Amino acid sequence: MTEAARYLKIVEWSDADDAFVGQCPGVIGPCCHGSDEAEVYRELCQIVEEWVEVMNRDGRSLPPATTGRNVAGLLV
Repeated sequence: MTEAARYLKIVEWSDADDAFVGQCPGVIGPCCHGSDEAEVYRELCQIVEEWVEVMNRDGRSLPPATTGRNVAGLLV
């Protein structure tokens, strides 16, 4: 598993933007958008990968992982 895989990534439709919007809570807010949900997710994953690389390169600590916390179960 990559370090970036430890962070929840969300792509959801935004009526205000008339597009899918991607974000990674705890890492980066809304940061990419487009009309193709899968493409926005791919772009978001790449952004998070690059963010992890920059944090590691700069010797900065990564925030706690956000995956594996049953976030979807909290919404039910």
